Amino acid sequence: MTFEFLYRVLLWSLAINYAVLFAWFAVFIIARDWMRRWHGKWFHLADTTFDAIHYSGMAFYKICILLLNLAPLIALCLAGGGR
Repeated sequence: MTFEFLYRVLLWSLAINYAVLFAWFAVFIIARDWMRRWHGKWFHLADTTFDAIHYSGMAFYKICILLLNLAPLIALCLAGGGR
């Protein structure tokens, strides 16, 4: 496995993960009521609980992106492997 291959994998992984995060956020903002009704079929949650769960999930996902994609990508660039 070369530095160039690892660099490309991390870069694409970062882009895809941020696209998923932005899509989640967009659906949460635009179609919150639809999501609430859809999830309400299985779980009976208060509005504040529903919001807190999604906000916490997005925060956790973002931290995972930073730790598992961005930090290794920056380390690779600093090591001189990335272009």
